Amino acid sequence: MDYNRQRFERLFKDSYPLMYRMAFSMVGNADDAKDAVNQVFTQMWKGKPKVSEGSVRGYLLAATRNQCLHILRQRQLRRQLEEELQKEEAVRQDEEREELLRELQQIIEDNLTEQDRRVLQLHYDEEMTYAETASVLGISTAAVNKHITRSLAKIRQTLKIAK
Repeated sequence: MDYNRQRFERLFKDSYPLMYRMAFSMVGNADDAKDAVNQVFTQMWKGKPKVSEGSVRGYLLAATRNQCLHILRQRQLRRQLEEELQKEEAVRQDEEREELLRELQQIIEDNLTEQDRRVLQLHYDEEMTYAETASVLGISTAAVNKHITRSLAKIRQTLKIAK
């Protein structure tokens, strides 16, 4: 093939629509299809492969197909990497959450009375209402409220000091 500028431009104009349709059917995205076709022509112009006039069309279609396969592989690798990063982030968040829960449990054990801990456990862990908690412990709902309010204030204060 002769690589003079006018002939190459003509080849581009004549071949682009077919190459683009093929690329779009493979990659399913207009921008990626345009990129694939443009990359084929760029590589062809820079590399100036020895292609006979009769096989230029086949060469361009094969090169377009290969470029599309490359784009699809890159997409797949990017998806896999994103999935792996999301998994790692989820694991990291779970570990941080577990560490915070251990710290909170230690603060509760070190700074609250047995009755305060029992009220919190029934209300938050067992999801009992103030009335249900009061009934189980044989205290008033006002006392439950007082224990919870005082306990949360102690926890907040301890967390402020710890930071």
